[in-house]
Amino acid sequence: EWVAGSQSRCLRFRSPTRCTSSHRRPMSFCMDRYEWPNRAGARPDVMVNWIEAEAQREAQEIERRRGAWLAGRPRVPLQGATVFLVDDGIATGTTVKAALRALKAARPARVVLAVPVAPPDVVRELRPLVDELVCLSQPHPFNAVGQHFRRFPQVRDDEVKALLAAAASP
Repeated sequence: EWVAGSQSRCLRFRSPTRCTSSHRRPMSFCMDRYEWPNRAGARPDVMVNWIEAEAQREAQEIERRRGAWLAGRPRVPLQGATVFLVDDGIATGTTVKAALRALKAARPARVVLAVPVAPPDVVRELRPLVDELVCLSQPHPFNAVGQHFRRFPQVRDDEVKALLAAAASP
């Protein structure tokens, strides 16, 4: 049974729900939309908090884009390399953290994060996760990345694919 809330949906499990926990008592769970992957056959991944759930969702989106953008081309080996991670701006840092986790698995020698704008508290949080962080502006208060650009259009997947294909051709 879904119960509407302002920020979340609460799910009360009723019979014939099978409990796989050692705690054999009635339970209610409250999950936000990021914590319940409403895909057929998918098991729910219940996270401790919204940030953890959002980071996992972002990691999944990065993998989806990587597969679509590579279009069969091999990945560039990053082990032992200096990697520059460039973003158009950081708001919460969730996407960058997901990208940094993926980069760490590739074992680069050095990671440099470069962004034009980010909130000061997020920059402080990200600095220990990289070897070098370059951020041109850290306004306070910070509302949105797009406020710091005259034009801030979204880059479509087909544009990225075309640019990567052009860069890969001799």
